[in-house]
Amino acid sequence: MFAYNTIYIPFINSRPLIICWCSRNIQNSRMKFGKEYASQMVPEWQEAYMNYDSLKTILKDIQRMKQRSRQNGGLKRAMTLYRAFSGLVQGQKKTPISPSKKDIESQYILVNSVSKNGSESYETTFLKVAEEGGECEQEYFRRLDDEFNKVDKFYRTKVKEVIAEAESLSQQMDALIAFRIKVEKLQGVLQDSTQSEPVEQKQETTSSGIKSVPLEILGHVKLNKTFETPGSIIQNFVNVAGQTETFSRENLKKVEKQLKTAFVEFYLKLRHLKSYSFLNILAFSKIMKKYDKITSRRASTSYMRMVDNSYLSISDEQVTKLMERVEDTFIKHFSNSNRRKGMNNLRPKTKKERHRISFSLGLFVGCSAALILALILIIHARGLLDKRGKTQYMENMFPLYSLFAFVVLHMLMYASNICFWRQYRVNYPFIFGFKQGTELGYREVLLVSFCLAALALTSVLSNLDMEMNPKTKEYEALTELLPLGLVLLVIIVLICPFNIIYRSSRFFFLASLFHCICAPLYKVALQDFFLADQLTSQVQAIRSLEFYICYYGWGDYKQRQNTCKSSGVYNTFYFIVAVIPYWSRFLQCLRRLCEEKDPMQGYNGLKYLATIIAITTRTAYSLYMGFSWKIISGIFSAIATIYGTYWDLVVDWGLLQRQSKNRWLRDKLLIPSKSVYFAAIVLNVLLRFAWLQTVLNIQFSFLHRQTLITIVASLEIIRRGIWNFFRLENEHLNNVGKYRAFKSVPLPFTYCEEDEDHNE
Repeated sequence: MFAYNTIYIPFINSRPLIICWCSRNIQNSRMKFGKEYASQMVPEWQEAYMNYDSLKTILKDIQRMKQRSRQNGGLKRAMTLYRAFSGLVQGQKKTPISPSKKDIESQYILVNSVSKNGSESYETTFLKVAEEGGECEQEYFRRLDDEFNKVDKFYRTKVKEVIAEAESLSQQMDALIAFRIKVEKLQGVLQDSTQSEPVEQKQETTSSGIKSVPLEILGHVKLNKTFETPGSIIQNFVNVAGQTETFSRENLKKVEKQLKTAFVEFYLKLRHLKSYSFLNILAFSKIMKKYDKITSRRASTSYMRMVDNSYLSISDEQVTKLMERVEDTFIKHFSNSNRRKGMNNLRPKTKKERHRISFSLGLFVGCSAALILALILIIHARGLLDKRGKTQYMENMFPLYSLFAFVVLHMLMYASNICFWRQYRVNYPFIFGFKQGTELGYREVLLVSFCLAALALTSVLSNLDMEMNPKTKEYEALTELLPLGLVLLVIIVLICPFNIIYRSSRFFFLASLFHCICAPLYKVALQDFFLADQLTSQVQAIRSLEFYICYYGWGDYKQRQNTCKSSGVYNTFYFIVAVIPYWSRFLQCLRRLCEEKDPMQGYNGLKYLATIIAITTRTAYSLYMGFSWKIISGIFSAIATIYGTYWDLVVDWGLLQRQSKNRWLRDKLLIPSKSVYFAAIVLNVLLRFAWLQTVLNIQFSFLHRQTLITIVASLEIIRRGIWNFFRLENEHLNNVGKYRAFKSVPLPFTYCEEDEDHNE
């Protein structure tokens, strides 16, 4: 019969943790705990957790020393057979040890609280140093104390922060309630109802703790103005001071929304604190039990008694009560006393892995592979590469279908990014600001990408005719409209308001895209400039959309003919659409420069300005040719490439640090193999110079010009996919270095009592 023990840890890191172990296989269970312990850490706080692996390494050294000691001890006992016999009767009888003395001698450690520089810490004295191997055990307890003091100090700091934030939120709630009363004009009604109450009822109300909120609070607060939308900016310029209505329902909704978000984020902090406390206490318990087993001592009881009496354990009740008060406040004031609705908003939703996702993904991967194989076989079987209409097909149809190739390739790169971000515990949902439980995993992204690939390949197979209909002297209208229909289908799905096909992710993408288009009118968040950077690698896809409009709007799609390249309007927009993503990033940098006063944003803006000039001159050379355009485009492209490469490696990736302990990289690396970083550096440099094909006009006889353009554009997408991983890795490590695990939520009110007192 096996003895099983199970510990249930509710809601740690957005999912329940269940740790089971069997006494028969204790070693495997400990390995499992170490992995579970690491997986349940708050990623940005991982350095503040107890270093379980390092302490376990010391215990392994102690275990090896004990084993060697037992082996040597066997030889020593064998030598006692040759010692002189001392007799059966002792000449002097030993006195028994008193109970108090026995208790003292049975102890192995003494744990004391020490005050250093005004802060409390703990020191453990190992009482068996004189024994063989005692120095190693003493070192273990010294490291153990360092880890516990680190954990305790960090926890104290975070608890103080949440208590201070709780007081601030309490003041914000007082102001919100007064603001509600002012907007709803309820103050007179409340006063009348209070005056009409009997004295006994008033006393009962007072004794029950219910109090009315005085409107005088509003005289000591001011409503913070936010300039995050074009409307707020325009309103700030148009409205004259004193003419705006502060106590309006519109402002009330904004205030409630801000405070609701602040409470949700604050509750998440409290949950992380409870998880942090529980996991660390469990880790100390585990490591001490492991110590007891290896050394055959009973020191865990004494040490865990200290842990249980420390701030790490005692303050857990305080955090729990604070969580309960937050729940009650949120349910009452933001969920209309609907507890189920309120708790659903407060608690992060657990993302479930559905088998139908894996099944559908496998289905569409198989369909895409089969369609690609069928496409290759049909081309060779029909000899389509030798048909007269091949050139016409490549000039007209190939640019239409290459759009889907660019989108699918970018999505595949993004799916691989998500897979590796998860593997190396990069907290990409927090960095991008996804609503918890709604972010897409790599399986979902792969499913969408292969579904789109299957549809596009089906459209290509249906539209492989290289010869016109001999009777009508035209191509089939229905099949010629398939690319346009597929584009319209994608747009319809993207803007579909119904809760299907990952609506939250679609709307998140559309909101960020709208912010990029409207730059610099919106406040720049990371997801906005990250998306704008993705668009800079999809210039050819944007040009394909321009070609769609020209081809189906003014061309003769039934004859597969167009006059786009000879149109001055088309050529003008050929410049503009290529510049739009870089211009958006340039404006975003200007906005951040004005708001943050960070000169690095100005330098980043110059990088995009240089790229705009390079793109413009390369486009002019591709359209008009000429030696002068070739020289100009080459010079500006080289400047922009060197500038961009340096920015990628040094600023965005944080690499090429000469004084780093990982030479030419950075101090902290998530990938164990350093060669991966050097390979990424080389690839980034090489792929950055893909523009040489345009400037040098490199052509291959076996490749059509449109095919070569598609290949060069695909290389840029691959470069961007590599850039994505290391860019977010560097962002994550910066958050880890600052223990930044939560969003900064602006509060709606500012108390100005101190300012008024100072002015008086």
